[in-house]
Amino acid sequence: MPHATLKRYAWLSIAAAIATILLKGWAWWMTGSVGLLSDALESFVNLAGALMALAMLSLAAMPADSRHAYGHGKAEYFSSAFEGFLILVAALLIGYAAIERLRNPQPLEAVGVGLIVSVAASIINLIAGRILLQVGRKYRSITLEADAHHLLTDVWTSVGVIIGVALVWVTGWLWLDPVIALAVAVNIVWTGWKLLQRSADGLMDGSLPGDEVATIERVLDGYRAQGLDFHALRTRQSGTRAFVSVHVLVPGAWTVQEAHDWSERIECEIRCALPHVHLTTHLEPLEDPRSHTDQHLDQPVCCE
Repeated sequence: MPHATLKRYAWLSIAAAIATILLKGWAWWMTGSVGLLSDALESFVNLAGALMALAMLSLAAMPADSRHAYGHGKAEYFSSAFEGFLILVAALLIGYAAIERLRNPQPLEAVGVGLIVSVAASIINLIAGRILLQVGRKYRSITLEADAHHLLTDVWTSVGVIIGVALVWVTGWLWLDPVIALAVAVNIVWTGWKLLQRSADGLMDGSLPGDEVATIERVLDGYRAQGLDFHALRTRQSGTRAFVSVHVLVPGAWTVQEAHDWSERIECEIRCALPHVHLTTHLEPLEDPRSHTDQHLDQPVCCE
């Protein structure tokens, strides 16, 4: 699916974030619960992340040009990194509010209505998160996946807060509300850290997942059995695109046309197995010793 079409799912995330901010803000205003306040603050992070996702999906949709020959797909990693950073900021704000409430506990009000409103907001996040996760995985969009995981984490966070507020309501233990808010802060710090790690891996040209590399190797093994050989297999993920390069070693007596035809078959079979892959092959003669000295990324300069 083109990035331009994926943008409509970013609008879904924006709409969900606005709706949950209003609902959770209303729940906090009615109850005075710092746990519900922490939940509402995280929804602001959701909104900021969704707006960033929309901007980066728009950038990623731009066609390749002379300065960006591989396209603009890596823009998606900036979105997920930004969202990870915002999550960490929200965790600090939640932690600060929770500590203040521990020092100055206050009774909760209108808890029943507040909890109902918070549950409604969580259902919105759950539906939006499941849709974004399904689309993100199907079309390999790290931006939509990151947004989905954040929304689903927010759902579990909300469940914890709702249970905590209900327990305070039943037991009268006011300290439970800020303690659960602190647990929420710790939980979203972990989510933010994982998003930052994954974004950094993408920006540093991380390889394709192990199962996809194994798929490529299985295709190559089939051709090894027919007398060809391969080395210098390199892969990298760039947003929704994936790039693969490999050296194909063929008998030196083959004509260029014959070697090219075999190379085309190999590329076609790999693309059939992994349709999102952009593949580049480099032909070399099996018998030439120099064909076996260029496997490493850094090679000595040869000037003759």
